[in-house]
Amino acid sequence: MVTIAINHGTVVDTRERKCRKLHVGLEGSKITVLSETPLQGEKVIDASGCYVAPGFIDVHGHIDGELYPAELSACQGVTTTVGGNCGYSPADLDGFFRDQEGQGFPIHQAILVGHGKPLREATGATDRYAKANGRQIAQMVSMAEKALRQGACGISFGLDYVPGCAIEEVEALCELAAGYGRICPVHTRLLTEGDLYSLFEIIKVAEKTGAHMLISHFVYQYCEGLVGPALQMVDRARQRGLKIHIDSGMYTNWTTYFDTATFDYENVCINHWKWEQMVVATGRYKGRVMDEELFFHMKEHCPSEALILFEGNEQEVYDCLIKEYAMPSSDTGSYGKGEGHPQIAGTFPRYLRRMVREEGLLSVEEAVYKAALLPAEIFGFEKKGWVGPGMDADLVVFSMEEVCDLADYPHLGLPDAKPAGIPYVLVDGTCVVEDGRYQDTRTGKIIRKRYEEGGR
Repeated sequence: MVTIAINHGTVVDTRERKCRKLHVGLEGSKITVLSETPLQGEKVIDASGCYVAPGFIDVHGHIDGELYPAELSACQGVTTTVGGNCGYSPADLDGFFRDQEGQGFPIHQAILVGHGKPLREATGATDRYAKANGRQIAQMVSMAEKALRQGACGISFGLDYVPGCAIEEVEALCELAAGYGRICPVHTRLLTEGDLYSLFEIIKVAEKTGAHMLISHFVYQYCEGLVGPALQMVDRARQRGLKIHIDSGMYTNWTTYFDTATFDYENVCINHWKWEQMVVATGRYKGRVMDEELFFHMKEHCPSEALILFEGNEQEVYDCLIKEYAMPSSDTGSYGKGEGHPQIAGTFPRYLRRMVREEGLLSVEEAVYKAALLPAEIFGFEKKGWVGPGMDADLVVFSMEEVCDLADYPHLGLPDAKPAGIPYVLVDGTCVVEDGRYQDTRTGKIIRKRYEEGGR
């Protein structure tokens, strides 16, 4: 008898890219058996009519120890999140790891060390429109190396938030990451409308340093007609042997905070954004469509609130995610209840609904592979991403016919409305979602990259 038996489901085999009717047995935190006959267990889950898949790995999030976004992620089928993205991570990474290990968390967390914060900030390079000097770059490299040895899974960059950053800063840190075999996710610069130089410079960094680059939320960076040419650039770079992947969400309309360089007034003008393209995502003005008076009022009095900018078209989402080197990501963040962007609750069910059931652009096997095994391979999570004996018992049970995102934009509905069609999610062999209801468990672990895994 096993601890948990998941019977009568269709198992998605991400290694073979095929599905099989099998019964899955768990003991503790591990998958122990796949059986052609139903299993007896202390707890039995009837997965009839559902797929049983490895838990999804969200490669681009901003949860970083916050409980509510972790709850929303778990309800989408996410069992592992990668945090510290866009150049922002906890300042004391080792302390963060210890705290999280001590109290547990709903899902597993891997963390990147951020170029903007803590590295740039700690070295005194606080002017986002100015280059760091040589001494500061050397300090950043030293601090980043310490974080990699403590277990950071890579170094992240938010170049859009530090537009004055010199490419020498990026190259020095990427060279370090390459030496440790760690990845470098990059939120590229947002220079001007129609610009592709921001992508060109990251491809050149990959070429010069040998680092594995992950271009963050690709459709957000290169929408409005740029997705096609941008993907062609990535295709050509990969054909030359460069290590480049992308992640991308299920929406073209993106969000960030008022106090970032992205929403400096000069940048709004340069990019020809109109007030009616913007909707407030958080705070007392949540759901308000922007106007000039409100913009300057919030810049002065509510700079920490978030703003959604509406642009692009849905076909660009599909063009990104059908690429063999693309992974779905949520860009989730820490918002209050009823606030934010629908990506925080709807990304992965929307991915299954649109890409598989409605548009038929991916098979269920391909879709799950890109959401589970591909990120596990890229980040080196050796025991995740596949349903098989000896693997971690991180699983999602979903109905392909019923899976559906219910979240909407704050002026239209609830950004944090939980999805339908995902009755069970297990983290380390414990149900964090059962019968579609969140269980508030704490079996998620910190994933520290071991020092001996690096190249030094």
